[in-house]
Amino acid sequence: MSQENERVNFDTVKKIFTEYLEKLGHRKTPERFTILKEIYNTDGHFDIETLYIQMKNNKYRVSRATLYNTIDLLLSCNLVTKHQFRNNCAQFEKSFKFQQHDHFINLDSGEVLEFCDPRIHEILVAVEKSLGVKITHHALTFYGHKEEPGKVAGS
Repeated sequence: MSQENERVNFDTVKKIFTEYLEKLGHRKTPERFTILKEIYNTDGHFDIETLYIQMKNNKYRVSRATLYNTIDLLLSCNLVTKHQFRNNCAQFEKSFKFQQHDHFINLDSGEVLEFCDPRIHEILVAVEKSLGVKITHHALTFYGHKEEPGKVAGS
């Protein structure tokens, strides 16, 4: 993505967050917007402790409490998505303008692989129709082991 597109996306995200904070009567602090910017400059998944260390290394002064509170706000306004993979540590990722995808967790290394399969959307549509519901979002995570090249599955 070009720097211009990244700036436009961040400006849009900042506007969404600002409007959300105003609507709920929350303060629009520089720390909250710094956290938002750091998250949207981060690729892939992250946990709060890693984000905290990353921000400290970048000379930002932010407390863990502020990070947790801001993440909660970002979750509420759908700018961040939370995942609970294999361990007890919550993982997060930015979610504005990002394609719906699912995950595979390598049980050997903890590596998180993302994938998108259009058949999953077909299943969601079928579930909505059969149950008479509207699915707003979903989480699908597979767990397993990466196969070595040339090795037959199950051997």
